Amino acid sequence: MLEVSASLRFKLWISKVLDRYLSGEHLNYRQVIAIIIPLFFDQLFNGIISMLNTAMISSSGTAAVAAVSMVDSLNVIMLNIFIGIATGGTVIVAQYYGAGKAESVTKAAANAVAAVIFSAVIISIVLTGFHDSVLTLLFKSAEPDVFANAKIYLIGSALSYPFVSVIDAISGVLRGIGNSKSYFWLSLIKNGSNLLFNIIFLKIFNFGIIGLILSIILSRFLGMCCAFIYIRLLNRQIVLHFRDLLKIDCKMLRRIMFIGIPSAGEQVFFNAGKLITQSFIVTMGTGALAINAICNSLMVLMETGGLGLSLAIVTVVGISLGHGDYKSAKKYVRVFLILGSISVALTCLIMLPLLSPLIGFFSPEPQLLPEIMRICYICSVTTPLFWCLSFVSPAALRAAGDGRFVLVSSLISMWTLRVVLGYVLGIVFKLGILGVWLAMFIEWVLRGLMYNIRLMGKKWLSHKLID
Repeated sequence: MLEVSASLRFKLWISKVLDRYLSGEHLNYRQVIAIIIPLFFDQLFNGIISMLNTAMISSSGTAAVAAVSMVDSLNVIMLNIFIGIATGGTVIVAQYYGAGKAESVTKAAANAVAAVIFSAVIISIVLTGFHDSVLTLLFKSAEPDVFANAKIYLIGSALSYPFVSVIDAISGVLRGIGNSKSYFWLSLIKNGSNLLFNIIFLKIFNFGIIGLILSIILSRFLGMCCAFIYIRLLNRQIVLHFRDLLKIDCKMLRRIMFIGIPSAGEQVFFNAGKLITQSFIVTMGTGALAINAICNSLMVLMETGGLGLSLAIVTVVGISLGHGDYKSAKKYVRVFLILGSISVALTCLIMLPLLSPLIGFFSPEPQLLPEIMRICYICSVTTPLFWCLSFVSPAALRAAGDGRFVLVSSLISMWTLRVVLGYVLGIVFKLGILGVWLAMFIEWVLRGLMYNIRLMGKKWLSHKLID
């Protein structure tokens, strides 16, 4: 009896703590946890699959790794345009969902999906047609074999944009209504099939860059089909017909774009800065590009918890604000920042003793190992301290419609520190790839400071997004 009583008391204590920190006026802690957990595992699997994919392409040689890293810095910009516009849909859907306006939820969902698909088709056509000019402009210093692989990879990536845009748009809608579980399964289908196809085309048939392209296109096409089937036939919260995508509501579209355009613009300018940084990493040689690619893959794993929370906070804050519950919205920002930092710190502690075998997955050349280890050790200290302040905070601001502030802050910090300081430390002071990463860590501090000063005030809560 004593053991049962002690167990019951512990459960009641846990429930009380969770209720205190994760429950708001209109969301209880069970609903919030149901939103967070699938997103956490989604980001964990994304990180693992990304790492394994990079490791598999590494078997095709350093030039292939460098080409993929180079083009992916451009791919990230394009994909974040879709995600930025989809975020506009997530925020508007979440606020209407919180306000209990089902018809407006469906209308917002249809307009968001249509806007993302349209942007993806246009970008795909432009990049496919002008791939050579784009790569020459950005990476003319690349070695010939790296450049040749990059051209093939960019064309293949661009052809897959319309497919992945559908997944991003529908996933954004599902996050907006708090349906993280379905979002997780769609993401798992896309990324799991990508891993399976990579094993087939890269490890079994050894197709190299062509195999990587086939894998990306097929997995994204499969994910698109599953997303459409789910939102059309299986989802019970939103009834979305194909014909709804053709019924553009200008007023609703303006609301989505009020969030989506600054969010997409922020991602474009932010990642353009990273792209410029990548362009002077190219001048450091193929080895530096490989180091950058490997460290980026490992850092995505470190950020898993924070990435999941940065997605979850948009839904949680959006629903709270849809109810007009400003107190809960501010509370969730504080709690999510603390949870994010703790989760990133735990991930780093788990990864530290495993660094050597993890790096071994990428089969790096021996002379690259010391620099990879050094950057990873620095990441394990800086990421828990500063990453969430820089990336979870702006997600909360976007959920409130304060995307313009996020855009301006990102521009200031990115272009004054990550680009300029990265060039000074990496090229002028000859610290190489380490100097570029040090500039990035310093930029996190400035950006996080600007966001959190904003969050301490009330102006970020003054935007009215729905009627």
